[in-house]
Amino acid sequence: MKTLFDTVSYHCSKIVTKTYSTSFSLATKMLYKSIRSDIYNIYGFVRFADEIVDSFHDYNKEELFNRFSADLEHALKDKISLNPILNSFQYTYHKYNIDKSLVDAFMKSMQLDLHKTTYLTDEEYKDYIYGSADVVGLMCLKVFVKGNTDKYNELKDTAMALGSAFQKVNFLRDLEADFDGLNRSYFPNVNLNNLDEASKTQIINDIEHDFEKGLSGIKKLPIEAKFGVFMAYRYYSQLLKKLKKTPALQIRSARIRVSNPKKVELLMRSYVKYQLNLM
Repeated sequence: MKTLFDTVSYHCSKIVTKTYSTSFSLATKMLYKSIRSDIYNIYGFVRFADEIVDSFHDYNKEELFNRFSADLEHALKDKISLNPILNSFQYTYHKYNIDKSLVDAFMKSMQLDLHKTTYLTDEEYKDYIYGSADVVGLMCLKVFVKGNTDKYNELKDTAMALGSAFQKVNFLRDLEADFDGLNRSYFPNVNLNNLDEASKTQIINDIEHDFEKGLSGIKKLPIEAKFGVFMAYRYYSQLLKKLKKTPALQIRSARIRVSNPKKVELLMRSYVKYQLNLM
């Protein structure tokens, strides 16, 4: 019975989310139950694609990625996959009529990570962020607005800004892992061998602009999604605050984190702000 297989698939996506990201998992728990599973389904898909290009160093990444990409195409076309993560994603994809161009753009950015190591121009940088982060925000937005086209179009730009902000925070936080471990340099015209305060400040100012725009969209989200997305915003804002206070050279050599007790504190404070409409 496929219903049983689908249930197993959804549980797999939930497990992937909880295992790979405590912060995203915590934010997702703050969403209404009616949309929570679909966000797990999207996260499972994007996480697996990302893991192929970032983590599976002892295997032929390109071969694995091509196989995953082919399986994805079959899953979207056939509305079933024996890969539980792709099976759950295709369900959400069809349920909310997610635009195929969003999926294609995401896979294109992930494929770039197989070989491309340096982003020399602003255009290359923005294109990569669009595919790796903005479109993920747009997929989630489709779920948040339950496929409502008018609401989706109203919030599209702010959702992309929030996705960009999250990704840029990740880039800044993960400088050591990306540059030393994976030989990747995403920020154009920035010397990561000697990151200075001026460059750090420029990057942070850009992120703060994205956050400001993204927050304006969070305020207009449906009630089912608003607090969960606000929680994610608060978490990444806290990360940015820590990065802002950290000397540039230290960012280059250490991964900044938000402790689990601090995450709980953020949750409580965010809930109070949300309840008092102080967002």
